[in-house]
Amino acid sequence: MHLYEMEMSKKYSDIKEKLQIVVDKKTTNDIAHLTHYFQNHKNGVSQYYKPTAENYLAELHEDLNIIEEPEFQYYLPIKWDIPFPPPENPMFKFVDLFAGIGGIRLAFQNNGGKCVFTSEWDSFAKKTYEANFGEVPFGDITQISEKEIPDHDILLGGFPCQPFSIAGVSKKKSLGRQHGFLDKTQGTLFFDIARIIEHKKPKVFMLENVKNLVSHDKKKTFKVITETLSELGYSIHYKVLDAKYYVPQHRERIIIVGFKKSLFNEKESFEFPEPPSTELAIREILQKRVDQKYTLSDKLWNYLQEYKKKHQAKGNGFGFGLTNLNGISRTLSARYYKDGAEILIPQRGKNPRRLTPRECARIQGFPDNFIIPVSNNQAYKQFGNSVAVPLIQAVGKNIVKELLKINESTEPKIAIHQ
Repeated sequence: MHLYEMEMSKKYSDIKEKLQIVVDKKTTNDIAHLTHYFQNHKNGVSQYYKPTAENYLAELHEDLNIIEEPEFQYYLPIKWDIPFPPPENPMFKFVDLFAGIGGIRLAFQNNGGKCVFTSEWDSFAKKTYEANFGEVPFGDITQISEKEIPDHDILLGGFPCQPFSIAGVSKKKSLGRQHGFLDKTQGTLFFDIARIIEHKKPKVFMLENVKNLVSHDKKKTFKVITETLSELGYSIHYKVLDAKYYVPQHRERIIIVGFKKSLFNEKESFEFPEPPSTELAIREILQKRVDQKYTLSDKLWNYLQEYKKKHQAKGNGFGFGLTNLNGISRTLSARYYKDGAEILIPQRGKNPRRLTPRECARIQGFPDNFIIPVSNNQAYKQFGNSVAVPLIQAVGKNIVKELLKINESTEPKIAIHQ
């Protein structure tokens, strides 16, 4: 059988091995171009990925001593044996910035969307993302030009909130960007969201951040953010939402949604979802059999108890959280790998234990077929940094509802090129 005919019948895992898609072979952005091309060759954005992907594929052919010219049609279509393949008939396109392990992507993919670009700087998070979605995210968004990002309907980003440098203009000058309204946000990762929104003009965006963003720096930070987004031409909706109505975990986050004024005329009827009335219990996400290694050692358990007593004596509330199995837990954080103190599971006749990585996935609403290809410590960090998928999916459902309304009134259908 011809080499390419053989490749056409292979699954993603097989072709990935043949093409040697490994980080130490090429730069991660080369790999990102190739995997993004595989998933986007028929939806109108292939021009963003094909040139670099072609060069990469040609070099691989040379390295593997393959005589035939590397033509992409022989590698496509790939049978996606990943847990969360791209939808066959997507209703809209979106980009996934500060993607982490893909919690926001999963939520919007479940709402019928197709991700056409993703960016994440952490190498371990990239590994998890690629294992589940078949794409290697592009790297540091600060090093990616907005011109390299495909057109999209919705921009999504769970951006980190770094301290704002209001007066600084050095970054703008070094990049040659003279956007007056952006002076207020130089030196932050929000700047990168703003420049992409300004250039690409998506119909809608949704941003997610910690609750404290609202009150940071006497509310000046949030004021700068909302004013900047409004000046970019968007009507802004925001609300602090608690994931406890969707997963058995108290987790408050600020969600900011923007609708393009020139398209929606500020008449969108978007509302944040009403929380379900179902009462959740953490026992529902616990595994029946758990390895002894997750049980706290006597030394660590004694330390945590003494630490809590010390702070109680000072009138502080610091210390471990022994979870009521019939209720919800504290907020899972990225530091969970250190000692598991914020969410400890009581055990009869034993010291309490930490959650397992799979239980951390469940408490964030990830399905059990979500692959965890990294160490326990990395998994704890990743799920602690992630979003509660069902909450984001509920918000996304209402966003998509508005998007489809405006689309029906302006176009035959959303621009997805087959």
